[in-house]
Amino acid sequence: MAEQTTIEIPMTAADRRRVRRLIAAPDGVRFPLELPTGTILHPGQVLYQTEGRAYVVAAAPEEVVVVHPQTLAEAATIGHLIGNLHRDIETDGNAVVALADTALLDRLRRIGVPFSEERRAFHGRAPGAHAH
Repeated sequence: MAEQTTIEIPMTAADRRRVRRLIAAPDGVRFPLELPTGTILHPGQVLYQTEGRAYVVAAAPEEVVVVHPQTLAEAATIGHLIGNLHRDIETDGNAVVALADTALLDRLRRIGVPFSEERRAFHGRAPGAHAH
């Protein structure tokens, strides 16, 4: 069996919710994406295969907020605040990472929690894609 080359398709969290469109891969290959409404793509998911190539979803860099809670109480407060905005999070060691937006940044400033804004891959869901 021939070895398969992986071609990553960088997508933001919002892009991973767009399931009906034409995909243009970095190697120039184009293919239609026609998945059921409500489908959410995940980094690592294979979208398309040809002989010798697999086209895979990758998390694209985007603007995020990174918070390093100092106490359990601060972590709970941050989790509650982000959850009330129906935002997804991911954790990275002791950091809480969420997509940056004005509402979240304003609320973090109001409660006085130190945070940084960074551009990095976010593996969570885009707003509007929350689940309980």
